Amino acid sequence: MEFIDYYQILGVPKTASDAEIKSAYRKLARKYHPDLNPNNKEAERKFKEANEANEVLSDPEKRKKYDAYGKDWQHADEIERARQQQRQQSQRQSGRQFSEEDFAGGDFSDFFESLFGNQARGGTGNRQSRFRGQDLHAELQLDLIDVYHSHQRTLSVNGKNIRLTIPAGVENEQTIKIAGHGTPGANGGPNGDLYLTFSIADHPKFKREGSNLYTTVELDLYTALLGGETTIDTLDGKVKLKVAPETQSGTKVKLKGKGFPVYKQANTFGDLYLTYQVKLPTQLSESEKALFSELAKMRSNGN
Repeated sequence: MEFIDYYQILGVPKTASDAEIKSAYRKLARKYHPDLNPNNKEAERKFKEANEANEVLSDPEKRKKYDAYGKDWQHADEIERARQQQRQQSQRQSGRQFSEEDFAGGDFSDFFESLFGNQARGGTGNRQSRFRGQDLHAELQLDLIDVYHSHQRTLSVNGKNIRLTIPAGVENEQTIKIAGHGTPGANGGPNGDLYLTFSIADHPKFKREGSNLYTTVELDLYTALLGGETTIDTLDGKVKLKVAPETQSGTKVKLKGKGFPVYKQANTFGDLYLTYQVKLPTQLSESEKALFSELAKMRSNGN
């Protein structure tokens, strides 16, 4: 099995932090994503390599094994157990005696084959070792409006198309497990799983906190002073509201059930919180200025 340098694939040093690995992976995932590179085999290969590298290096335990065992990292547990057993039996066992020199080269292939024979290579021995497939990690970028309703989407992961339903209300950076969609197992072992993380972009108008939404609504001066009606946008369409007379700038209003869907709770929504911002008129005419001056005099005289 050819050694794959995951650090080189992501373009980071071996001392890279978790944040640096995550940042490097996201850049490559965006650059080589199949949706942006249709029918581009080279981009598909690089996207697959970046996913594989991130899946290993973003997991502390897997990264530790990879750093220690290189291309044989997936067999680290078996190697460690075999090493321990060999040490315990070295005084009683005839034949070859393994020492620390057997492990010094960083390539455990010969040692692993010596212990388990052809079966460790997937050969035809009587007792083939079954290995679980590798888990994969992928990131899906969505807009806030995308996760307001449940919908289906087809993803290309590790060269395979996966059709899944994305539930309404998923959170930014929430991760879900899709069982059995990792890499295939070896010698009849089970497939690994796919862990999909959602990256949800901010909305230009609505701020989301859990299942509640927050937005600012402009009121003209006259509606704020005299009262009236205003029409606002929600993610579910337009809503007409009554405005009380003498509404102050900064007044907050709650619209119950007009927020964001609650994850995996059908027909349940958070609330929408509005903050009124009174907008002062500009480019006043001379007659308008005179009226405001008269009003100011009336207010100052207490009339």
